[in-house]
Amino acid sequence: MSKVIPSPIYAVVLAGGSGSRLWPMSRQQLPKQFLNLEGGRSLLQGTIERLMPLIEPPQVLVVTGEEHAKGEAYQALLPYRTLLEPVGRNTAPAIALAAAVLHADGADPVMVVLPADHIIKDVQAFQASLKTAIQAAQDGALVTFGIRPDRPDTGFGYIKAGDGGGGTLAVERFTEKPDLPTAERFLREGGYYWNSGMFVWRVSSILREIAQHLPQVDAVLEEIRGAWRAGEDVAHAVKKHFHRMPSISIDYGVLEKSHNVKLVPCEIGWSDVGSWDAVYEIADKDAAGNVIQGNVTVIDCRNSLLRSGKRLVAAIGLEDIEVVETADAVLIVKRGASQRVRQVVEALQQRHAKEHLAHVTVQRPWGSFTVLEDEDNGYKIKRITVNPGGRLSLQSHQHRSEHWVVVSGTATVTRNDETVVVAKNESTYIPIGARHRLENRGKIPLEMIEVQVGEYVGEDDIQRYEDSYGRQQ
Repeated sequence: MSKVIPSPIYAVVLAGGSGSRLWPMSRQQLPKQFLNLEGGRSLLQGTIERLMPLIEPPQVLVVTGEEHAKGEAYQALLPYRTLLEPVGRNTAPAIALAAAVLHADGADPVMVVLPADHIIKDVQAFQASLKTAIQAAQDGALVTFGIRPDRPDTGFGYIKAGDGGGGTLAVERFTEKPDLPTAERFLREGGYYWNSGMFVWRVSSILREIAQHLPQVDAVLEEIRGAWRAGEDVAHAVKKHFHRMPSISIDYGVLEKSHNVKLVPCEIGWSDVGSWDAVYEIADKDAAGNVIQGNVTVIDCRNSLLRSGKRLVAAIGLEDIEVVETADAVLIVKRGASQRVRQVVEALQQRHAKEHLAHVTVQRPWGSFTVLEDEDNGYKIKRITVNPGGRLSLQSHQHRSEHWVVVSGTATVTRNDETVVVAKNESTYIPIGARHRLENRGKIPLEMIEVQVGEYVGEDDIQRYEDSYGRQQ
């Protein structure tokens, strides 16, 4: 009898979400998966690190939005192999595309699919569950991880599981996020698990199921494959065809219709970090039940989350309250109501405010800038940091001039046909319409103050002629 050779194992990490319920920390241009919510590492880093040594970083493919990879999340994504979506189309198209990429060389690996924005406290238990899931996937099953519920939570989908063996259970049905009476009934009846959004399967298995249950996704995927066979690179083919994908989740599109789904029941200290309530639940608390993070002074407060990102937060007599401060916004919400934070984001969108888009300090591939004074009076003041080796795009502005004062490091400045070096305590001027570029050719970060003056000083007043990071106007 020939010996069955185990398939290679790859991880696909989905990192394209917006994380609106964790506003004001999570913003559209830098959502929660790229933020540090569990110590000194981002949620994305934590997701990849807890796979090791079962799956090493070279076997990880991060699927994310093109706007993240070429914008604020550039540095966070730099260590990893990435697959860029030109537009968001939910989980089924993202998973289908990743499976096709992994299948392109004819191999049939096991594919572990993980959201980038979850926290798992018990890594050893997670890895044991992952091994069980991988074994079931080797045998052809579509495997999901079910979290044993400890409360009737209406923020999660539920999975009803039946009998099983070998560490897995048969999946009987999926239920979308229920109302509270239904969730309470699920807990009384037993056999229900929270849908974690984590999956394991062979690439061939999920592609076969997608072809059967999601023919529209499969049709666009075949167009992308055809472009690859014709010699187009992956990025170009995806950019050309991916926008025609329907927007649909893998749960609704495939798993709820398949008869080949198994569940691994888990108790792994899991949280989807889907709200400030969830952050409170998983965080360390003081004797009064408070979660204190940052520059916070507390007097007579109980069971509250108080987080400062910049300024001092002083709280007196609060109970069951969550306060989150950033440089440009303060959120105050009663515990238990933080799922409604997304309504704040929707309200900001409706009035065309910018506080849901980006932070005061904005990350860029070359470094960062911090807005010190905003644009209401025809000028804007920024602090700009350019990392060693970083260079801004060759660009011009039609509505503003710029004055640059170097306060640390040395700037190499291109202005039309001249190139000058500007040292600490020196300055230079960029007229309206001049083609210019700022570079740091030194060994230490370049710090400078920029004063913009003009009839319009918005970030979209930029014409790029050349860019080292693949960004366009």
